[in-house]
Amino acid sequence: MARRLRTVGVEFVDSAPIRLVFAAEVSAPPDIVYRALAEDVADWPSWFPAVTRAAPTEAGAGREIRLKGGVRFRETILVAEPGERYVYRADESNAPGLLALLEEWRLTADATGTRVQWTFAADGSALFRLVLGLGRLGVGRSFRDAVRRLDARLAAPAA
Repeated sequence: MARRLRTVGVEFVDSAPIRLVFAAEVSAPPDIVYRALAEDVADWPSWFPAVTRAAPTEAGAGREIRLKGGVRFRETILVAEPGERYVYRADESNAPGLLALLEEWRLTADATGTRVQWTFAADGSALFRLVLGLGRLGVGRSFRDAVRRLDARLAAPAA
């Protein structure tokens, strides 16, 4: 059953007890990457294998996300700066031990496309912190695989 999580603001991205930060490059420009992240929410499962369902809610002001293994999130979009930054907070989840969660996607143009930086900022029980710490390498691999798939998807010609 989903539980209400602690409400946090965008400053939590810098102050969270748990911060996982990963970065990768894609060849598409920032505005195209942003569109895939923030506007084409329902397509996330096609490039982020950990996501089994993604749906916009609240006329685009929120999202419902399901992950492999049955974890669910109901989220609120906090920052939507096209081509630059996309930030959302989890308001409800069934993830055991999770107390607060905020994710930030930063997009920076570079010579070959876009640098994508993802920050996973969270708070949780001691067991949650331990498990997430042990799983850090897997979370990073999942992110890099997802961005690689996103890059291929954005480079594919439109059908």
